[in-house]
Amino acid sequence: MLAIGDTAPNFQLTDQYGETISLDEVLANGEAIVYFYPVDFSPVCTAEACSFRDNFDSVAEIGTQIVGISPQSVSSHRRFSNQFKLPFPLLSDAKKSVIRTYGVDGLFGIGVRRVTFLIDQNKVVVNRVVSDLFVGSHTDLLKETIRRHKVA
Repeated sequence: MLAIGDTAPNFQLTDQYGETISLDEVLANGEAIVYFYPVDFSPVCTAEACSFRDNFDSVAEIGTQIVGISPQSVSSHRRFSNQFKLPFPLLSDAKKSVIRTYGVDGLFGIGVRRVTFLIDQNKVVVNRVVSDLFVGSHTDLLKETIRRHKVA
């Protein structure tokens, strides 16, 4: 799993609207919060996505992008995004190539770990949260990022 200080590998994946998005594009205007999650519509994944949605405006104000990645299909991501009015891209990694590259594949290759990375414009991981079952620490990373920028 990528650690703080590691360089985040670039990727190109398809979002819920069929558009291809790369990490380079996401980082074009500032830092990125890239979060990996197991599955659309599960209670914990829904709570996490909605927490990120509820903080989206504050994150956007500081020029930070939010991107979610999981192995579900583009159509599943579109339904999930539409149902919960998510204002950020959900990227489909059906082959789990990016999931494996970032080291967030589940035990024995089953599932996906719940991991959030804060990546700066140089592609350096500046913060990371790993919490498979609880979303509070993921939201805390988001809020700490907002606080850090507003103080600077």
